[in-house]
Formats: sequence, structure tokens, C-alpha cells
Amino acid sequence: MSEKNKKQQSLVSGEEPAEEAQETQDAAQAQQEQVQILNMGSVTVQKGSYTIHCLTIIGQIEGHFILPPQNKTTKYEHVIPQLVAIEERDDIDGLIVILNTVGGDVEAGLAIAELIAGMEKPTASLVLGGGHSIGVPLAVAAGRSFIAPSATMTIHPVRMNGLVLGVPQTFSYFEQMQDRILNFVAGNSRIGKERFKELMMTTGELVMDVGTVLDGERATQEGLIDELGGLKEAMNYLYREIESRRKDAPEGGEERKKESATRKKGKKEESAPAKTGKKANK
Repeated sequence: MSEKNKKQQSLVSGEEPAEEAQETQDAAQAQQEQVQILNMGSVTVQKGSYTIHCLTIIGQIEGHFILPPQNKTTKYEHVIPQLVAIEERDDIDGLIVILNTVGGDVEAGLAIAELIAGMEKPTASLVLGGGHSIGVPLAVAAGRSFIAPSATMTIHPVRMNGLVLGVPQTFSYFEQMQDRILNFVAGNSRIGKERFKELMMTTGELVMDVGTVLDGERATQEGLIDELGGLKEAMNYLYREIESRRKDAPEGGEERKKESATRKKGKKEESAPAKTGKKANK
């Protein structure tokens, strides 16, 4: 039977040819990826047997207060669910976080950074343009951090806009907040806490503030960032890390799937008696 007759027969029977079905599926997937990029600034890409999720943190990190519409922002209520989904999905092998941020809400930034640092899957961060203020903890939160040679990172003390009461409790709050950042950065990078604090309190470098601006090379020399490099280096690290973990635990993925199936089965068994009880009560 010719290809033309096969197509005609498929149309008559209501069946779509396999090739056309695959094309339709690919087009739908591409459209979904475009929507994901536009709405969330993230995309999942596949190369061979590796599936990597790319998450971008750009502009200003928006926390509990909505910023003006003209500001380019990353909303933490969008990022947090994505990180949870990436960690729990068996079809995603690793995460790359691309940063170009001026900073923003301290608590929102720390919340995102803590989630990234607590992930079991391989993670890498790449600073492009700038990773300033609370962007520093976000950069060091990944398993390995990279920075482009032209990128910069600004380190400065915690600041607050709006009404500030000049009482001892306010200064104590600032000090506690600053200690949280110091401890997190020192615990997730090679820079010491005292050295990071010294860079934070440097005078004479910033015109209207205290602090330090580090370019890519100096950030790696200080031990703040692990490696000087770009997208290629960050992706290659993820591929190596994924492959290494697969060799160490070749059946890890299968065990996780079995655990998931067991949990689902347990939920069904738990819900069954409840339905029986309702019928008995009636």
C-alpha cells in the first residue's frame, strides 16, 4: 500500500499517522516550553540521557511587597514551588541557576538560597552580569558556583528602606540578619566569615555605601565563587556530577520510583477503609 493510500485510510479510520502524531507532540512541547520561559523564566532541556532544568533569577528579588510594574523582578513565590518540583521529579537530573540580579528582599533571597543548598540533585550556579547584595548567597548556594570574567558581585551590609526606628532593638535586628547572611555564605563557599565581613565593611570603594565590588577573577581568588567560567563549564560540571552519581548508585532512580509507587499504594489503601466506613454508617 502506498503512503498516500495509508494516509487516506488513516483519515477515514480517524487515526493520525505516527509521524504526524510525533510532529504534533513536538510542536505542543515546544509551545509549552515557550510559555514556561515567558511566564517563569525557566526551561527544561535534554541532551542525550541528561535532563537539566534551567532557572533564571534576574532583576530584583520580590518578597512580601509588590514592586512597581516597571521593575524587572523575580518573584519568590514562583521560584520556591519550581525548586520543590525539580527536586521531586524523577525525569530531571540536575539544576542550573543563572543569576543576573541587583539583590532585593533579604528574607526571600535567603529562603530561595536555603532551598537550593538543601537540594539532593546536582546543582550549579552561573553569575552573568552581576550577582549583587542578596544575590551573593544565591550564587554560593549551589553545589558548584561559576562566574563569567566580566560579571561583578557587590558585597555590602544589610540595608532597609522606609521608616527605621533609632532604637537598640533595630540595630540588634540588623545584626542578626547580617549574621544569617555571613553564616550562610561562609558555610557554602571557601571564604571565611571574618574575611567576608571585612569585605562587607570596606570603606572608600563605594561612593555612597560601604562594601566591596568583586569582578569574576577576584571573586574566585577570594574563595567566594568556585570557578571562573561560563555556560559550557557549568553544564559540563552537571554532566560529570550526574554521571558520577549514576555510577555510584545505578539503581537509585528505580528505587525512588518504587518508593513513589509504594506511597501511592499506601494512600489508596488508607482511603479505602474510610469509604467503607461511610457506607456502614449510612
